[in-house]
Parts: sequence; C-alpha cells; structure tokens
Amino acid sequence: MSQPTEGMAPPTSARQLQTPAALALADLTAIFDDLQFVLKCCERLITELARPQRDDVVLEALWVSALSSYARCFRTGKRGMSLSDSDLTATGLKGDIKEWHSLLMKLRDFYLDKQVNPRETFSVGVSQASTGEPEGIVITSVVQARVDETTVQQTGRLAFELGRVLDDRIKEQQTIVFSAVQAMSTTALGALPAIEVVAG
Repeated sequence: MSQPTEGMAPPTSARQLQTPAALALADLTAIFDDLQFVLKCCERLITELARPQRDDVVLEALWVSALSSYARCFRTGKRGMSLSDSDLTATGLKGDIKEWHSLLMKLRDFYLDKQVNPRETFSVGVSQASTGEPEGIVITSVVQARVDETTVQQTGRLAFELGRVLDDRIKEQQTIVFSAVQAMSTTALGALPAIEVVAG
C-alpha cells in the first residue's frame, strides 16, 4: 500500500505499531488483499471458461475461493473493520448491487454447506419389472448450474469497484496513523519492536 517518498529508497525495516488505528489499517489492508484475490480468481475463471475443454475442478476451486474471499470482506472483525451496504452504494455501479451482493453471499453459503453437494443432486429409486416386482436400484442425478462468464464478470467488476472505495479509506487511515506517529518521540519510536519489510 505505502510507497516511499520520491527519490527515497524503499525501507528494509520498520517499527511495529499496535495502536487501534494501526491495527484497523492492517485489517483494511487485509480486506483489500481479499478483493484483489477475488479479481485474480475472476480473471482466471474467464480464461478457463473460454477454453474448449473446461476443467470443472479448476472452475469450482476458483469460484468457491472467490466467493469465500468476497464474503470475508463483509465479516466484521474485532476492530469493526469490514465492508458494508454503504460501500456497495459508494461503488456507483448501476442496477441492484445489494441484491447481487446478497446472491453472492447465498452462493458462498451454498458451496460451503457441508450437507449439500454443490455439483449435483442425487436421487435413489427402484426399477420395476413388467409384473410390478422390484428389479433393481437406480441412482440418478441432476447437475447444478455451473458458473458462467456473465456472473464472473459482474462479480469481478463489483470487487474492482469495492477495492477502489476501500483504497480511499486506506489512504485516510494511513494519514491518521502517521499523524499519531509524528507526535511520538524518537525514543518512544525506537522502543517499538522492529519488523522486517519485505519488498513487493
């Protein structure tokens, strides 16, 4: 998220902040990362859906991962950081965005319900001879609808716009955290635990 001031080399170490504002910033950054992951899953899904021979395992793995990461963005953590209905509105997207969001949350629950096979619904029956006597057991299934390109595109667009909204909030939170740090003495800063900064 943060960029070094122009002309400065990126830092290789820093001091860890454990203030409520800093922890909230970390939570917001984790939510942003989840949205980026949703986007990457959607991009891979579009590529996979365009293949003549689709891999259903890859499709389901990517779609369930995207839905799980998306839903996590709206789960309020200990510090109250999460996306909300107001963020959906702030995207400025046309149409009933809240209804689409609700559908995505229901799909996530559907795919992760341990008692439901999300791919097929199975039924067991008995075949009968012409005399009416039982002849054998029959197992049939109905294949559930698979994810399609339009659904993936709309989900990716929503994740992209939510990321834009969240990026603004992260910048505001960075300003709050940095203002608090500027008021600290160098002695107090030096007493904070050191953390390694990984270049990325």
